[in-house]
Amino acid sequence: MLTGETGAGKSILLDSLGFVLGWRGRAELVRQGAAQGEVIAEFDLPDGHPAHAVLEEAGLPGGDSLLLRRVNTADGRKTAWVNDRRASGEVLRALSETLVELHGQHDDRGLLNPRGHRDLLDDFAEADAARATCRAAWADWRKADAAAEEARAALEAIRAEEEFLRHAVAELDQLDPQPGEDAELDTRRRLMQQSEKIRDDVARALSLLSEDGAEGAMGDAARWLDGVADQAEGQLDAPLEALSRAMIELGEAAQGVETCLQALAFDPQELDATEERLFALRALARKHGVAPDDLAGFAEPLRAKLVALDAGEDGVATRQAEATAARTDYDAAAAALSDLRKDAAKRLDIAVMDELAPLKMERAVFETRIDPTDAGPDGVDQIAFTVATNPGAPAGPLNKIASGGELSRFLLALKVCLHGEASGVTMIFDEIDRGVGGATADAVGRRLSSLAEDGQVLVVTHSPQVAAQGAHHWRVSKSVQDGSTLSRVDPLAEAERVDEIARMLSGDRITDEARAAARALLD
Repeated sequence: MLTGETGAGKSILLDSLGFVLGWRGRAELVRQGAAQGEVIAEFDLPDGHPAHAVLEEAGLPGGDSLLLRRVNTADGRKTAWVNDRRASGEVLRALSETLVELHGQHDDRGLLNPRGHRDLLDDFAEADAARATCRAAWADWRKADAAAEEARAALEAIRAEEEFLRHAVAELDQLDPQPGEDAELDTRRRLMQQSEKIRDDVARALSLLSEDGAEGAMGDAARWLDGVADQAEGQLDAPLEALSRAMIELGEAAQGVETCLQALAFDPQELDATEERLFALRALARKHGVAPDDLAGFAEPLRAKLVALDAGEDGVATRQAEATAARTDYDAAAAALSDLRKDAAKRLDIAVMDELAPLKMERAVFETRIDPTDAGPDGVDQIAFTVATNPGAPAGPLNKIASGGELSRFLLALKVCLHGEASGVTMIFDEIDRGVGGATADAVGRRLSSLAEDGQVLVVTHSPQVAAQGAHHWRVSKSVQDGSTLSRVDPLAEAERVDEIARMLSGDRITDEARAAARALLD
C-alpha cells in the first residue's frame, strides 16, 4: 500500500516508474534548476520470466535481477541502461510489458484498451492451442492462396503472348535451325559463287598434272631411266628414287585438285536454295534479336511456355483447389476458436457479475461482446468488454459508460476474474478505489489482497479500508528543505501504520477513537 495526503508525490512516484520503463508521460520531469534527473528500478527475475527472452533478443546480459536506469537531462535528452548496458526506449517498453501492469481510471495500456480484450479473453479461455492451430491454418491458407494467385497471374501473362508464341514456335519448327548451320551455309555459298571463276584454271591445272601432262611425262622418264640404270653403274639409282617420290607427291596433288574440281561442280538451283535458307536463318535471328546459332536454343523456352499454357488451366485448378481446402481448414479452426471464446465469454460474464455484487454494483450488467470481423491469424472475432450501469440502459465501452468509481470497480472485478497463475508481472492499481467507501471499499481491498496471493501488487489509495488489507504499507510525504520541496517514501512499522490509517479516517487531528477504528480495520 502507498498512501499519503493529496499532493504528497504519489503521482511523481508513478511518473518516475513509467519513465524508467520507457512509458510516455509528462515531458518535464527534471526539477527546476537541476542538470538532470535519474530513475533506477530493480526487478527480481525468476527462471522462466518472459523478460529473459526480451533481454536475449536485444543482446543484453541477463541474470536473476534486472537493473533499469534512465536519465533525463534538462534539455530533454534521455539515456537508458539495462544491466549497465546502453539500451533504447523500445527495449525498455518491451521489458515493461513483461514487468508491470498499471490499472487505473486513465490507463490506456490495460483493461480499457479494446485492442487487448481478445487476448485477455483467450487467456481466460486457455485458448493457446486453438489460437496456434488457427494461426497455422491462416498461414497455410495465405500461402496456398498466394500460390493460386501466382499461377493465375502466370497463366494470364502467357495468354497475353499466346499468339506470338504459337507463331514463333511454328516458324522455328518449320525452319528447324541447327547449331553451326549459318557458318556452313555461308561457306558453301561463297564457294559456289567463286567456283565458276576458278573452275577452268583448276581444270587446266589438273590436265597438266594428269597422265596426259606431268604425270605421263614423269612416267615416261622413269621408264627410260630404269631401262638403262643397270649400265650406269648405280649413278641413276638416286635420281630414280627421287623421281619415284615425286610421282607419289604428284599423284596426291592431282587427286586433291580433282577433288576440288568435283566440289566446284554445282547446280545453280543449289546456290539459290543455299542463299534462300541462309537469308531465312539470318532474318529470323534478327527478328528475335539472337545470333543465328542461338535460334535452336531460343525455341526451347517458347515451347515450354506453350506447354505451360496448355497445362495452365489444370495447374490453376489444382492450386485453387488447394487454396479452397486450406480456407476450409482455416474456417474450421476459426470456428473452433470462436466457439471456445463464446463459451469463455459466458463464463467470464457470470464471473464478473458475481464479483460486482459485493462491490455494490449488482444492478450493473457486464457483457463480453463478440462481433464478426475480417479474417486474420487470430480468427474472425472482434472482442469488446461492455457494461450497462443500469437495467435497461444500452451497453457500451467501459470507459465511456461507467463513472469514475464504477469504472474502478469494473476494472477490479475484471482483473480478479482474468488473473490466472502468477506471471511475474507487478500489478499497480492507481486509486482504483476512488469514489467508494465503507463495505464497498472493504470489498475492493479484499479483492486486491486476493490478487496479491499470486503476485506482487502495488496499490495507491486514499481509502483506509483498502489500506488496511495490505501486507506492507508505505507512506508518501512531502516536506520543504532548504527551499526545495521533497517527496519521501517511508516503510511503516505497525504503530506508524495505525497512525496513518487513523489519519486517513479522521484527517490531520488523530484521535484515540480514530486509532481504535484503525486497529479494528487492521484486525
